[in-house]
Amino acid sequence: FPGNWTSVKVFFFLGFSQYPKVQVIIFVVCLLMCLITLLGNVILISITILDSHLHTPMYLFLSNLSFLDIWYTSSALTPMLANFVSGRNTISFSGCAAQMYLSLAMGSTECVLLSMMAYDRYVAICNPLRYPVIMNRRTCVQIAAGSWMTGCLTALVETMSVLPLSLCGNSIINHFTCEILAVLKLVCVDTSLVQLIMLVISVLLLPMPMLLICISYAFILTSILRISSVEGRSKAFSTCTAHLMVVVLFYGTALSMYLKPSAVDSQEIDKFMALVYAGLTPMLNPIIYSLRNKEVKVALKKLLIRNPFNTACISILK
Repeated sequence: FPGNWTSVKVFFFLGFSQYPKVQVIIFVVCLLMCLITLLGNVILISITILDSHLHTPMYLFLSNLSFLDIWYTSSALTPMLANFVSGRNTISFSGCAAQMYLSLAMGSTECVLLSMMAYDRYVAICNPLRYPVIMNRRTCVQIAAGSWMTGCLTALVETMSVLPLSLCGNSIINHFTCEILAVLKLVCVDTSLVQLIMLVISVLLLPMPMLLICISYAFILTSILRISSVEGRSKAFSTCTAHLMVVVLFYGTALSMYLKPSAVDSQEIDKFMALVYAGLTPMLNPIIYSLRNKEVKVALKKLLIRNPFNTACISILK
């Protein structure tokens, strides 16, 4: 029988139960992604705080990215892993609402933050003399705070637009998390307004930031082509390619989910796409953006040298 959200005490996840032969493999892969994400991002945040040489705009943005990636992965993958171990595959109403909001907030914030990071790199490479003036500390803090506010507010609008809707008595979510599109499948009333809200927010947070990133990197690549050193040019191209690879993975999967035609029903594909932007990209971000950098390696070596038990780890970083 139809009822609102508050009448539902517990939701059940189907997860990957349709694939019993690969469920254990998916669990192991997700566990590894979760552990690597937590370890890599915690290391990056720690060395950024402890090393004064990394108190720069770029690492301020990277620290924010690491912080939200920890929350993003924890809100989406950690409950799924716990449910797999316990065999319950359930979540309470309040837990589902909180999980939906956190996933939307972290994902939306990352969309804005990645575009701001691309702009920061554009100014640093294309206008190096004006960089300290343009990207001063106050501006960087405002950009970071604005990214968080935009993500959190848009997520609140989307979540609050879904919660009042009536459900059709079915509390089985065909997903491994309370993903908003999967939850909307349980609604038995007209969702045109909610879909319009989601469309407007998706257009603002997906293609527009991605366009800004593409424009920024186009100018960056133009500057790279002027580098006389073949080795320097090759290294810069390698770095830009790695950055763009992560951007394409994150925005590409999100675009295919949130801006696909409403007539297309691809819930099974959506689950695996959700693993990419909620698990794979948060794992790759600290590796691609930070841990490959010489500055980060030097800072990490300094921290390890302070601990005599870590001499073996130093040789690995050389």
